[in-house]
Amino acid sequence: MSFQLLKTDTETNARLGVLTTAHGEVTTPIFMPVGTQGTVKTLTPQNLHNAGAEIILGNTYHLYLRPSREVLENAGGLHPFMQWDKPILTDSGGFQVFSLKELTKMYSYGVEFRSHIDGSKHLFTPESVVDIQRSIGSDIMMVLDECPPNPSSYEYVKKSIALTTSWAKISREHFLSTTGYYGFEQLQFGIGQGSIYPSLRKESIKQLCEIGFDGYAIGGLAVGETTAEMYDILNVVVPEYPQDKPRYLMGVGTPANILRAIQKGVDMFDCVMPTRNARNGTLFTTTGKVNIRNVKYRLNLDPIDPGLGNTYANNFSLSYLRHLFISGETLALHLATLQNISFYMWLVRTAKEKIRNGTFRQWSNNFIETYYPEKNV
Repeated sequence: MSFQLLKTDTETNARLGVLTTAHGEVTTPIFMPVGTQGTVKTLTPQNLHNAGAEIILGNTYHLYLRPSREVLENAGGLHPFMQWDKPILTDSGGFQVFSLKELTKMYSYGVEFRSHIDGSKHLFTPESVVDIQRSIGSDIMMVLDECPPNPSSYEYVKKSIALTTSWAKISREHFLSTTGYYGFEQLQFGIGQGSIYPSLRKESIKQLCEIGFDGYAIGGLAVGETTAEMYDILNVVVPEYPQDKPRYLMGVGTPANILRAIQKGVDMFDCVMPTRNARNGTLFTTTGKVNIRNVKYRLNLDPIDPGLGNTYANNFSLSYLRHLFISGETLALHLATLQNISFYMWLVRTAKEKIRNGTFRQWSNNFIETYYPEKNV
């Protein structure tokens, strides 16, 4: 298992690479559809294959609570359980735990929390989170970290990254002293934190690199800071990460966010935006966002997104999809989600093509300016 950097764009810091995992290769830059509870909502694994997904994301917190380690181990891990044969990355669940706030207590050795499902008490430690992800059998597991809320004081964030580094070291030691449950190797990524403080961001990265991981994530962004602040932090931190390891920006984001971050040298992304927006009737298409409930689509028999070519969703018209949403039919959620995931896969696939042929900067800038004509994104 390895990461091979194939090309770096001469006009930006965009990178073309291949991450090899036990369940296949992932070409980067890549977007990972979010399958929090072992499913990308409304889609089958075959839908994901057809849309071009190369890797999906699951969540340790949710999978630990339901279906449970026992169920996952009985099934031989998440891959056979959900019938997905390509790579899976699992977040550590730290963000979900800390977002509960009133249901958590944090200690130097871990975090105690109550289940949002039934109120039962649980403890996540750096070691137990590794063990849970062994049960899940993800190809890439993330370490337990603390994601500081925004805004947070410099003093708070400094203490927070010390805790995150301590947990990262324990996580790595435990990972290296254990083996997977299902006969294949797993990878482990560290997570850099530091909020909007450049010096703390650099300090966090330095500490993680001294520990040594298979890849590195940029955590704690898209949590309340402005877009400009996020880009400023990326300008500072991305060059600090190793050149020969994949860089993963967690929880980001819009098409513009993704292309801007690719320009800065980020390789991997995930976000609930395409699936969540789909369920609300907002479509991402190659010509712009569409609010499918709008009356102007009532008689529009055009395919949903001709720019994506021969996709399954394009068998149906905008008029029909609007009818499904207005009527409350569940097929609406399926078709809209398939469209949005297909669009995000098209976006990163096209980005790779443009990096390969040396036209990425011009294409990405033109795309953003056309997609968001009235906004500075």
